[in-house]
Amino acid sequence: MRRAEVREKLRELIEVRAPGDPMPSERSLCEHLGVSRPTVRAAIDELARDGLLVRQHGRGTFTSPHKISQEVPSASGQPVPPAEGDWTSEVLVFRTESAGARLGRRLRVSPGDDLLHVTRRRMVDGEPMAIEEIRLPAALVTGITADDFVAGSLYRLMRERFGVDPTDAVQTTEPTVTDAQESQLLGVPLYSPALLFERTTRDGRGRVIEFTRSIYRGDRYRITSHLKLGPNSG
Repeated sequence: MRRAEVREKLRELIEVRAPGDPMPSERSLCEHLGVSRPTVRAAIDELARDGLLVRQHGRGTFTSPHKISQEVPSASGQPVPPAEGDWTSEVLVFRTESAGARLGRRLRVSPGDDLLHVTRRRMVDGEPMAIEEIRLPAALVTGITADDFVAGSLYRLMRERFGVDPTDAVQTTEPTVTDAQESQLLGVPLYSPALLFERTTRDGRGRVIEFTRSIYRGDRYRITSHLKLGPNSG
């Protein structure tokens, strides 16, 4: 049996298991499939790179955990629903600092203006999911505290307490890999696949009120987009 065939057999085993379930040992797979251990190991390695399996040192191989799904509607102006799971945050950085040239241009403020810099680790059902670096013009959120970033909606807080109404945002998404610090905070190996989000948010007066850079685990997070196709769609 060739490695490609072994890989397909392993895919079949994955499909009948729940997320996070253990896979048979390499030895039992060799006996069941009638192939050598290097062949099985190579197939497992390929499926691990594809995000279907996870190796845990000293414990064995498991199917990948359930992915947290974020639904993105296609209709303009339709609010984005919250992602699955119970989300909480651990605040790692909370300080005020000068914007500087680069962030000043991004948030359309003077380089000497103060920005609130908040870095938080986002948790879903108790598991690390993302690292967010948030910058807000400090003058818009006078009196905000680190505790305000632990739970709940930042946008709701800005509306209800500070009279700032977020109305639209531009967000980009691209693949990346985790560096040493990100890997440690997210509990993943160095250079693990990740998703990089950058979001610039404006209020109804056209002011830039937020710039956020986020790193999400590529093995646990996915985005589902709903597309409307017209008659000329390709």
